[in-house]
Amino acid sequence: MNNLTDYKVIIVGGGSAGITVAARLLRESRALRGKIAIIDPATKHYFQPLWTLVGGGAVQKDVTEREQSSLIPDGVVWVREAVEEFFPDKQFIVTDSGNKLYYDYLVVAAGIQIDWHKVKGLKENIGMNGVCSNYSYDSVESTWENIRHFNGGNAVFTNPNTPVKCGGAPQKIMYLADDYFRKSGVRSRSDIIFASGGASIFGVKKYADALNKVIDRKGIVTHFKHNLVEINGQQKKAIFKNLETNEYVTIPYDMIHVVPPMSAPDFLKKSPLAADNGWVDVDQYTLRHKKFGNVFGIGDCTNLPTSKTGAAIRKQAPVLVQNLLCLMNEKTGTQEYTGYTSCPIVTGYGSLILAEFDYSSNPTESFPFNQAKERYSMYLLKKELLPILYWNGMLKGIL
Repeated sequence: MNNLTDYKVIIVGGGSAGITVAARLLRESRALRGKIAIIDPATKHYFQPLWTLVGGGAVQKDVTEREQSSLIPDGVVWVREAVEEFFPDKQFIVTDSGNKLYYDYLVVAAGIQIDWHKVKGLKENIGMNGVCSNYSYDSVESTWENIRHFNGGNAVFTNPNTPVKCGGAPQKIMYLADDYFRKSGVRSRSDIIFASGGASIFGVKKYADALNKVIDRKGIVTHFKHNLVEINGQQKKAIFKNLETNEYVTIPYDMIHVVPPMSAPDFLKKSPLAADNGWVDVDQYTLRHKKFGNVFGIGDCTNLPTSKTGAAIRKQAPVLVQNLLCLMNEKTGTQEYTGYTSCPIVTGYGSLILAEFDYSSNPTESFPFNQAKERYSMYLLKKELLPILYWNGMLKGIL
């Protein structure tokens, strides 16, 4: 096949960022109806922020899943194929079926790639031998199975030294597990260990100070700059590399929740759109590509120096759309993204710290109270309100 198709705007990726941008573009310009294409082979769409609560037994996983066909905005062409190559000099992409799709403007919203294979033994052991992970729809229920059947011993929770979806997420499930272990009477004969490739519990001091108090209160053992490299499921041992000494450290476990390494999607890494680190190389304020002026990037696939969250996308999307529309109308875009992101950090069943901050790691809080304090109201915000706002607001281009 070598079909040639022209679109005004091609959006690569039908996740949170891609659908939000498409919906906003159509709300701003009815003339774009039928001239926007979303390229994505996935037939299911997931609200992944709830997977922490699924793993903690507080939410059923089926409420996080929708048919992709129900979310593609009316007036957008959905091309159910995967992108194989980018040719930004000639303004076209090639899909895995060999189709050539031409564009006037390109928005790259391809998300993040989960590299299960980069931890030896991980893929083979997920869902068995005490190994679990919230990071896929298929494996998330294994976390709850491990937590509710835990009878004591070492409960290990990992965090890689790569960027991940929501930097605070790896520790959330650990706090829920601690809560549940106390309720089930096994906490006194358990050690909870947080082994992280990062240098600290959180990158913003205000929230790090609060989270360190949570860790002290819960009696959690921390090992920072420890990056998981191997799982031995038969012996129930986890091997970490100490990033300071380069020594290998073995920690036995009775259950282990693994956050796999993540990176830019492979098809982006090898493209002319990528920076040296593999992420789409965009201006951090305008979201416009640094080399190709008719290309924009948004969300997890970009090299924006902020946490990769849905909340960040919600703030990026209006900036990108306005700057793209200005470019179409031969005007100078003036909208700037300041790096806003948000990490709702669950600290137990019914408690949450709502971290909000910008590029400078300055708190940029939405509510008129100290959000570093654990609150039941913020837990309800995450569990009940944010999913509604996502499905009925953000993905429709309203919020």
